[in-house]
Amino acid sequence: MGHINMEDLQDFVSVPVEVAILDEHGGEKAPFVIKTIKRLGLCPDQTHLRIYFDDVYFLAVPLDSKVRKTNLEWSAIDAGGNLHYKIRKVRENE
Repeated sequence: MGHINMEDLQDFVSVPVEVAILDEHGGEKAPFVIKTIKRLGLCPDQTHLRIYFDDVYFLAVPLDSKVRKTNLEWSAIDAGGNLHYKIRKVRENE
């Protein structure tokens, strides 16, 4: 488990993904939604990674979050906010 590296998310850009924010116990705060990540960037104060779904809407994940990545899923755990961000590739059979 490491900290956020934008390169780790490049495999998830421009492909359909499911995105969710979970609580510290893995329960959903909101349901998974299907999105396409358009681009990645840093917030102005360089504390969060912005994951853009279009030119306006983005998900901001603290850079000091602990990250796990597989070929199909990227997840980050924000210890300060007790939130778990999950991005997973949409399987073609679904």
